[in-house]
Amino acid sequence: MSTPNLDPQAIPEGAADLPKDLAVLSDLANSLFSALPGAAGPQFGAPIPQATVPMTSVQQGLPGTAAGLADPADAVAGLPHYTTAPTFDSPVKPHSPALGGYGRPLGPPQGLTIPVLGLDIPCDGSRLPIGAPGAVPSGGFPQATAPESFYFLTPQVATPAAPVETIGLPVAGASGFDAKLYRKDFPILSETVNGKPLVWLDNGATTQKPRAVIDRLSYFYEHENSNIHRAAHELAARATDAYEAARESVRRFLNAPSTDNIVFARGTTEAINLVAQSWGRANLGPGDEVVISHLEHHANIVPWVRLAEELGFKLKVAPVNDKGEILIDEYARLLTEKVKLVSFTHVSNALGTVTPARLMIDMAHRVGAITLLDGAQSVSHMPVDVQALDTDLFVFSGHKVFGPTGIGALYGKSDVLDAMPPWQGGGNMIEDVTFEHIRYNPAPWKFEAGTGNIADAVGLGAALDYVMRIGMDAISAHEHDLLVYGTHLLTDIKGVKIIGQAADKAGVISFVMDNHTVPEIGKALSAEGIAVRAGHHCAQPILRRMGLEATVRPSLAFYNTFEDLDALAKVVRRLSLQK
Repeated sequence: MSTPNLDPQAIPEGAADLPKDLAVLSDLANSLFSALPGAAGPQFGAPIPQATVPMTSVQQGLPGTAAGLADPADAVAGLPHYTTAPTFDSPVKPHSPALGGYGRPLGPPQGLTIPVLGLDIPCDGSRLPIGAPGAVPSGGFPQATAPESFYFLTPQVATPAAPVETIGLPVAGASGFDAKLYRKDFPILSETVNGKPLVWLDNGATTQKPRAVIDRLSYFYEHENSNIHRAAHELAARATDAYEAARESVRRFLNAPSTDNIVFARGTTEAINLVAQSWGRANLGPGDEVVISHLEHHANIVPWVRLAEELGFKLKVAPVNDKGEILIDEYARLLTEKVKLVSFTHVSNALGTVTPARLMIDMAHRVGAITLLDGAQSVSHMPVDVQALDTDLFVFSGHKVFGPTGIGALYGKSDVLDAMPPWQGGGNMIEDVTFEHIRYNPAPWKFEAGTGNIADAVGLGAALDYVMRIGMDAISAHEHDLLVYGTHLLTDIKGVKIIGQAADKAGVISFVMDNHTVPEIGKALSAEGIAVRAGHHCAQPILRRMGLEATVRPSLAFYNTFEDLDALAKVVRRLSLQK
């Protein structure tokens, strides 16, 4: 992919050789990568000192943009480099791609009862319960793997992580994942609230940021800050390298075919509005139909309702059952040749339902419709492969996946993006302008008018690199364990009702309880330093479908622990004893 209006730099002979000061950096990386659990050395998350700042591609004599590197995977925006905890391969296999699901049944093997923290939890599912003796992945615990190569570092091999013992309720859970190891990378998790340690269970609203992201933003403003693409000076080259490397990180994270398929936006909401105002205005009118689902966030309802009122097309809604699962038979009845677009959520932010995305996408394609998948709540919980899903469009927000606020991305198939007209006009999205004619740049730049959110795009790239080093399979398995554990804890408390009991769930335990309002529960939890969302979650239609106006919503991330859920349940149990 070539960046518009940026002349490539000449490659002088011998430019690939690292300068002497980078040898110091490489030696430091050796010591950092060897500092895995059980070994002496720096804590995870420690930055490389700025005295050994790596050179830009221009200084090294490489092409002036990350896209011009010989191996795009080497163009990682995470400068300076950070160590992270080891990457684990998940012992749990995903559901069939044909169904598109990735959640897992909530429960251990049928007929087994395991005492957990004094509670007898009945076991009626398909996996070992949390804390079950012998809950070790087949083949033993996985070994750590080295982070991917950085173009300014000599690749190093990480020391294998020590096995984690599983006695009673294991620190690492049945998945072999130790969340406490990763918590060290998140400074805010050491905060106190009302004199109590912060328990962050509001990840569905926003996730916290690792030191790698926080320091990457500081590094950008201290060493790279410039506008991008057009200037010929050094800082512009650095900023362009960082920005386009972040686009490559998004591409790898989603397994998109090309960085040309990745458009930066402010987040999921803006990306959906971009599609509505660009593709929608160009393709929808009277007689046409758009299908959404009852599970949608307001961001995937309001743009289509407004556009339907203006353009005259019909908006139809796929219903759900009492568990919060889409009724596929009813969805199929909505799919006619009049349907031009199906836009739906990958994971419900209010209930945690994982939709059968691949199945729904295939069904939409059979009637000639294109699909838009809202991934705001899926990207932090499960692997997302846009090519395997075969969706035409996919959107997500950076702040939901440990990145900064105000940045996200739209993925689009090339033929869809190429056919979409620009939405906003201004600099960067044009190739040539006269008073009589405008010639636009190709995708993705034609959708990125004006000065973009450069620094936060770079921060998003650092966040995704960090998550990819941990591994989404490992994250998904750990969060499943948390979901099972938390669901059992709350279900055991008198008066508590879990809202949304789909067989396929991810990351959310939404509930109400007798004799206490949702605000009362949220206030009681906050008094103990426990952060949850208490309200309608910008998803009023699905809560009203469940006969409610609000719920309490603890939502999970990989840095959450079983102790976090114990703290939550302790407060809820105390409330249940009050009249």
